[in-house]
Amino acid sequence: MEQGRERGTPGTGPDGTEATARRPAGRLRRGLLAALVAAAVAVPLAGAAGPQAPAPPPARLAPPAVAGLDATYAAHRANAAEAARTAADHGYRDRAATERTLAARQLLYFDGRGAGLVTEVLGDLAHADRVAVLVPGSDTGIDTYDRFRATAVALHQRLTREAPTGVRTAVVAWLGYETPGTVSPSVATTGRAEEAAPELRAFVADLRSVAAPRARVSLLCHSYGSVVCARAAAGLDVDDLVLLGSPGTGADTAADLRTRARVWAARGAGDWVGHVPHLDATLFGTTVGFGTDPVSEGYGARVFAAGDGGHSDYFAPGFPSLANLTRIVLGHTQEVTR
Repeated sequence: MEQGRERGTPGTGPDGTEATARRPAGRLRRGLLAALVAAAVAVPLAGAAGPQAPAPPPARLAPPAVAGLDATYAAHRANAAEAARTAADHGYRDRAATERTLAARQLLYFDGRGAGLVTEVLGDLAHADRVAVLVPGSDTGIDTYDRFRATAVALHQRLTREAPTGVRTAVVAWLGYETPGTVSPSVATTGRAEEAAPELRAFVADLRSVAAPRARVSLLCHSYGSVVCARAAAGLDVDDLVLLGSPGTGADTAADLRTRARVWAARGAGDWVGHVPHLDATLFGTTVGFGTDPVSEGYGARVFAAGDGGHSDYFAPGFPSLANLTRIVLGHTQEVTR
């Protein structure tokens, strides 16, 4: 469904033409989607399985608790430092430099193996009244982590400036799953999201045990990350679930997510995701595509203004999306612009 399209009379399009005239175009879009994905499945991806920097296994710790939060940070910092030394010893200088930087931060989790997993906290999580958890989309790993972290930093800075006196905030950058490649078959299916959903549920449960007792938790999910959040949504103890630049969630409506959270959605006018067919089809026994557009009227999310930005601009200073995300996290929902 296209955003902003007016409804015509039954059996006609909005311009009065017969609705049947649209059917060939719909079949064409489905055919194109099927052909593209079939090609992606059939054609090997050059360089998709390149060499990976060696790294030690992650630190084995009990779930984080307020009393042991500093010890948790210290253990994962030490693991990141060891991973940096290992990467450097094997000639992976760029990876080693990134991991040395990570070794100085508040890490709730770190695993340097493969593409890598990182969960970083910005702010004082143990005393935060408002917590935002960011879930990234495709092509995010340790080697591209700074790009993802920049979104968390931008939000944290704005929250710090705009939080009312006495309200404490924290932002968590949750790279807790193996993200798909943008040019890969997995980016068009829910497989990675199905694998990630239990990890996200477990993380939010752990987070609730660490943050302030009545902390407001907002889950901000970008691109393929919105598919992950949708798969984890049922029973997830969050107050807001925000879908940014979403290709779809695999659910026909927000109600189908079975979440108590307020469901929000936004897409920038310059986001290429707006040109992706919001369809799903079964190919080779696998469902491809994610169905209904979350910013469409029929989906039922609370759609808010994102401005003219592209797919990577939702947290960019100066865009209305960042202002609205700040309002959602702070609980100033009546001030969110549409």
